[in-house]
Amino acid sequence: MKYGFAKRVNHMQSSAVRDILKVVNRGDVISFAGGLPDEKLFPVEEVRRAFDQALSADPKALQYGETEGVPALREKLSERMAEKGIKRESENILVTSGSQQAIDLFARVMFNPGDIILTENPTYLAALQVFQSYEVNIVPVDSDEDGMTKEDLETKIQQLKPKCIYIVPTYSNPDGKMWSLQRRKQLLRLAEKYHTIVFEDDPYGDIQFDESENVPPIASMDDNKYVVYTSTFSKTVVPAMRTGWITGPYQIIRMMAQAKQATDLHTNSLSQHALVKLMEEFDLDEHIRTLRQAYKERMLVMKGIFDQADDLEIRYTEPKGGMFFWVSMPDEVNTTTLLNEAVANGVAFVPGAPFYVNQPPQNTMRLNFTNAEPEMIEEGMKRLVDVMNHPSRFHNE
Repeated sequence: MKYGFAKRVNHMQSSAVRDILKVVNRGDVISFAGGLPDEKLFPVEEVRRAFDQALSADPKALQYGETEGVPALREKLSERMAEKGIKRESENILVTSGSQQAIDLFARVMFNPGDIILTENPTYLAALQVFQSYEVNIVPVDSDEDGMTKEDLETKIQQLKPKCIYIVPTYSNPDGKMWSLQRRKQLLRLAEKYHTIVFEDDPYGDIQFDESENVPPIASMDDNKYVVYTSTFSKTVVPAMRTGWITGPYQIIRMMAQAKQATDLHTNSLSQHALVKLMEEFDLDEHIRTLRQAYKERMLVMKGIFDQADDLEIRYTEPKGGMFFWVSMPDEVNTTTLLNEAVANGVAFVPGAPFYVNQPPQNTMRLNFTNAEPEMIEEGMKRLVDVMNHPSRFHNE
């Protein structure tokens, strides 16, 4: 039977990462493909205790809740953001079902078909999926290791008058980039000059390998006029709680809350109440320090294998935080083709092409180093290097 789907489904695409995970989870494959934290590091007992306390303390934990989120959790979020220099009142925070919902709700209330959004290139794949589903025109801005270049950004703002600039400036997905302070200030000045909204997506900011290197979020430099900021507990507590949040100009957050009412009424109340108890009883900052140390060790194991492979022709920048290595092979290598051989050899990665807005180079790959212990990373990397050492079989045609 032929079904009459809405025209917008023509702009929906399956996630390349999810499709790869379906394949690599079937056999003895060491996967560097997913953007997953390590479940062995989850604070399982503390989370169980927090849920028990939430249920014991207040039966409203099982009741419908406010669309904006449990007030006590929003107070905690306001306090945590203030530690980063982001001073936002709890009334100006919307709790969402992960930061992914925050991106979707923002797009729903802000974009008409044909609106223009500027992004980095490459950028977060799932954000591209959301924006494409709302039929916007996504335009990449020239970038280097420090972030978007001021010249190209200003030129495109002047010429295209974008509705929004979407960025992941801190340990970005997929390329692990850390924007410089200068580039952050330049972007904010341009946003103010041309009255353009900045969407700062910050899921990885707490996974910082050098605690002495503190570059402030762009939202901390804004007086809540131009920067919308979102983050999540998925990388620092557990993904299954599906709890993120977003803050920004009051009118935008209010409109997003109305859109959320029509979507799911509110984010899981029980998880929110449990998070409040967890943040009261558990030293979350100490847990994050443990994650930083463990993930840095794993990143260095991955880097060490690359560095020992003297004949391997690759380029990469050592991540200063986050969850990903971004690797470029010689221009003539096609990593999508390379992936098939890698999986046959017992290891997987994500080809880089789906992370680009358009005209993607075919020679890049993203590797996740947080979801495998050092010994497994070492074995998986040896398998991968063995495949990468024979790139002539995987040239672009």
